[in-house]
Amino acid sequence: MWDFKYFKSSEFDSKDLPGSGERMNLVFVRLLDELRERVGRPLVITSGYRTPERNRIVGGVADSPHVGGWAADIRCLDSALRFAIISNWFEMRPQIVRIGIRKDIVHLDIDPSKPNGVIWVY
Repeated sequence: MWDFKYFKSSEFDSKDLPGSGERMNLVFVRLLDELRERVGRPLVITSGYRTPERNRIVGGVADSPHVGGWAADIRCLDSALRFAIISNWFEMRPQIVRIGIRKDIVHLDIDPSKPNGVIWVY
């Protein structure tokens, strides 16, 4: 059941499939809801669930955690928000196990099929 304080399922929809945000892993979305509470600022999801076709269009890796509903990209346009997300990620790290950092996005995921405890930049 979708019942979160800060997020609606539509924020996680694949751009080519309305309603697909419902396919997100609910444990992961609960963690994002907690992260939003800790950060104290809105978190804009730029990519949540992706259909395989959408994943190909955006150049995602074939086994992307987005396709399984395990990942989200959060818009991050300033260093204060980036710091807040990353510092809180360290505190939440036992649950959120992977982070990718780009100039304008922070990627978080809990994909159990991927190596845990990793940080990458792109």
